[in-house]
Amino acid sequence: MESDDRQITEQSIQPTPIQQPPSLSECFFIPTLLAGVSGGGAGLLSKHRIVHPNIHVTYATNFAIVAACYCGARELVRVSRKSEHGDLMNSAIGGLFSGALLGRLQGGPRGALRYSIGFATLGTSFDYASLRAKPLLERVRNIDSVKLPVWFPIQILDEEALAKKKDQEQKLFAETALPILNKEES
Repeated sequence: MESDDRQITEQSIQPTPIQQPPSLSECFFIPTLLAGVSGGGAGLLSKHRIVHPNIHVTYATNFAIVAACYCGARELVRVSRKSEHGDLMNSAIGGLFSGALLGRLQGGPRGALRYSIGFATLGTSFDYASLRAKPLLERVRNIDSVKLPVWFPIQILDEEALAKKKDQEQKLFAETALPILNKEES
């Protein structure tokens, strides 16, 4: 009886692994910075850059403001709901709130409705796509070496092939350098 109790208590004492929640920079600052950079790039490619030379700054600022508002609302919803990081309901609710706020500032009550639906749809679909793409990106990142085709002119050599190539280069150097050295001595 005591051995059964001891096994049960030993099994219940084993700690569960601790998962760190994503940091504020990972959830808020990095997406905002990326949105600002992509907005600046869109402004540089804009057809209006001739008429408005600083349009890329305006685009970068607007993209960063939208991303910051959306990411902030999503994280506020996640904290208030006490839910997991990958929960798509956080994205939908955060998109509704941030879209309603920005839409109200931009286009009044009708704009708030349109923007909230748009932000919720686009934000949730973007978060869904990023959650689906994350395992693929991790798998690509964990590849040890790249396998190049045989016909590719640049090859990655193992240690034996590298030593063989160095020997060939030294022999070739000795053959070509000796006649030059003999001419200099005479």
